[in-house]
Amino acid sequence: MGDIIPVILKKREKPMDDALTRIMVAILFSVAFVSGAAAQEQGNSKTGSALAASVCAQCHAVRNGEFRSPNPMAPSFSSVAAWPGMTDRALRVWLQTSHPSMPNIMLTGDERNDIAAYIMTLKPAGSAM
Repeated sequence: MGDIIPVILKKREKPMDDALTRIMVAILFSVAFVSGAAAQEQGNSKTGSALAASVCAQCHAVRNGEFRSPNPMAPSFSSVAAWPGMTDRALRVWLQTSHPSMPNIMLTGDERNDIAAYIMTLKPAGSAM
């Protein structure tokens, strides 16, 4: 791919070639940016498990197979993972929005990603992601 960029950036004689070159360079940079952003969204489920035990377990049942949370209003993580259509992206969005019945816990992006990755490990076998 390193050989392609000098060819793409080489001066063209026709205006149409210049426009095409700009489009191709924009596509290359877009793909690189999106790939990097997707890689950053991946969380560490082991770190998420430890974080859930230290921060979330006050209210939620956080271990696999636990369905009774300390706070009856807080869903268990196993239940959340089993919700139809639950995805890691949906979890990350859910974790960054405030909820009326939740304390205002501020998680970093990495912490949200780690907790989402952990919750996704609780998804029942055979469930569609």
